[in-house]
Amino acid sequence: MTTHRAFRWPSLLTESGRGIAFGGDYNPDQWPEETLDEDIRLMGEAGVNVVSLAIFSWDKIEPVEGAFTFEWLDHVIDRLGRAGIAVDLASATAAAPLWLYESHPEVLPVDRYGHTVNAGSRQSWQPTSPVFKEYALRLCRRLAEHYKDNPYVTAWHMGNEYGWNNRYDYSDNALAAFRTWCEAKYGTIDALNEAWGTAFWSQHVNSFDEVLLPRHMGGDAMVNPSQQLDYERFGNDMLLDFYKAERDAIEQICPDKPFTTNFMVSTDQCVMNYAKWADEVDFVSNDHYFHEGESHLDELACSDALMDSLALGKPWYVMEHSTSAVQWKPLNTRKRAGELMRDSLAHVAMGADAICFFQWRQSKSGAEAFHSAMLPHAGADSKVFRGVCELGKALKTLSDAGLQGTELERAGTAILFSAESEWATRSETLPSMKLNHWHDVRDWYRGFLDAGLRADVVPLAYDWTGYKTIVLPTVLSLSDEDVLRIADFAKAGGTVIVGYAAGLIDEHFHIGLGGYPGAGNGLLRDMLGIRSEEFNILGEEAEGEPSEISLSNGLTTRLWQNDVTSVAADTTVLASYAGESAADWELERTPAITSRPYGNGTAIYVGCDLNRHDIAQLLKALGSRWQELSAQPTESGQTPTYPTTDPRILHTIRRSADGSTRFDFYLNRSNQPVAVNGIEGEPIIAYRCEADTTGYTLNRNAILIAKASC
Repeated sequence: MTTHRAFRWPSLLTESGRGIAFGGDYNPDQWPEETLDEDIRLMGEAGVNVVSLAIFSWDKIEPVEGAFTFEWLDHVIDRLGRAGIAVDLASATAAAPLWLYESHPEVLPVDRYGHTVNAGSRQSWQPTSPVFKEYALRLCRRLAEHYKDNPYVTAWHMGNEYGWNNRYDYSDNALAAFRTWCEAKYGTIDALNEAWGTAFWSQHVNSFDEVLLPRHMGGDAMVNPSQQLDYERFGNDMLLDFYKAERDAIEQICPDKPFTTNFMVSTDQCVMNYAKWADEVDFVSNDHYFHEGESHLDELACSDALMDSLALGKPWYVMEHSTSAVQWKPLNTRKRAGELMRDSLAHVAMGADAICFFQWRQSKSGAEAFHSAMLPHAGADSKVFRGVCELGKALKTLSDAGLQGTELERAGTAILFSAESEWATRSETLPSMKLNHWHDVRDWYRGFLDAGLRADVVPLAYDWTGYKTIVLPTVLSLSDEDVLRIADFAKAGGTVIVGYAAGLIDEHFHIGLGGYPGAGNGLLRDMLGIRSEEFNILGEEAEGEPSEISLSNGLTTRLWQNDVTSVAADTTVLASYAGESAADWELERTPAITSRPYGNGTAIYVGCDLNRHDIAQLLKALGSRWQELSAQPTESGQTPTYPTTDPRILHTIRRSADGSTRFDFYLNRSNQPVAVNGIEGEPIIAYRCEADTTGYTLNRNAILIAKASC
């Protein structure tokens, strides 16, 4: 367990310094001077109270080497501040000026094929380059010296989306740093050889000077998965070290303002091990872009559930999301009517106290010109800007009601997420290359919602002992310590649900022997009371073969089935493989889902993949006990009540620290009207809702927020 930095939240320029932050990235250096007047006027009309500034402005601040020009930035900050708009000031290092690359091309990253990554985009620099770090830290110190006493700068925004373009660097600097990292991790070369299993394919190394990066090896050659997993860890750590160097350079000069950097957490991307990064920021912030299609709201809530855990339950910051379509996906769908408001308030429902967008004014040129913004190409007379103004009023209502600073109430179930298991599932050496740990977390999260229940998403490395149930969906990699914590949780009375591909390897990508799952030297397998010998992998690639197998309880598996050959005497088989396809694969009557008492708790094994609908059916079949597991007792000992268990409604509660006030959020997950009755407290926002004598009808993209005194 590690220790977070102390929580510090940036102040607004309100009389109290409090309120929900609302704004976005602001890039006035892209526009002529006269645009500033219009921007500030329209920001006031929209209710904007904070902007992130100078994220990509290094070449404007230092147009030639050593010549710093702050006058333009001083003018912008002063105008914003006098208008009551606080500034989250960037370190400006995310995109270096071209003169630096011309003078020092050696700072450019190298891809796995040995090609230099050219300048012209973002983050075209090596995290391990001492030359680049020297220039970057010099800029950080100059910014800190210049703005340390500026009252309008209320927070520091380090870098931007670290790892977006330089997550993987194969340069000579990276090689030297990787060797140093490996020596620090393992101590002796014998320990590294053991961890990497170098006896295979003649990969033994005699010293750390022989350690290599997993560069391209030709053809369809497979990388040593143990080496690759360490390289993933190394890349995360090198960028985290760079962030900390920037933060520390500014903090030595300007220690009184909080620091953050924007994570990239959505269930389509989770680039870093943010459980480690969250330790190093004063407040957690995230860039979230919605997933197109029917999973839109659920995906947002799942990502936010992880963000709330990373923030240790404290409020967190949406640093970027979009008013409508982006321009960087294969399919760039726009938002429907109401989704701008609904998405923003959904983030608030999941614990966010800041709602910001990329960006304020939509660019007229450059790579992101077609990325939607708060003030679109169409101008202020547009649906998008009117929606932005409507949102500003709603956030002001919530601020006035005292929502800011309240915290999201936990669920009773923690779905465990591990960045290292996510990295491991990308290996091309697994029984199936279709595994995806993060997507499996999302499917379980949605399964709980479909069953009318709630779950949190919690990093494996964090403390989840306060929950009643934990779920391990494709948590492929489990160390002996991890397994011991899981077993102790069950012994103490908790319920553990272990997925089909959990615990197959340890932290070194070594297989546990004696049968699957072998993690913890067989402790995980013993806890579950089952033993599997083989994996049955299905896929459309096998023409003429069954592509799915039924279970005796009516569920269906489509990718992976464990061939469980023995169960303990006290293990109950809840479902087995059944039907013609099961018989064809010689799995008929083989246990698929089992349950076993363990200590004072229960260990449930789901030995095959299930989609979110089947997961929901499984949870419902487990009985009414799941209603109890879905509610987490508060510090006062009271169990929160949820007036509706309608799976079409996402219901969350935020509560004040003293427990005297609660805010209930109700969001319609469906595209049809849904009635909600039994609302506690006084509705303060009823967006796209219709009131009647018994309650409210929530239309598509609706959100209802009620405040109650406890």
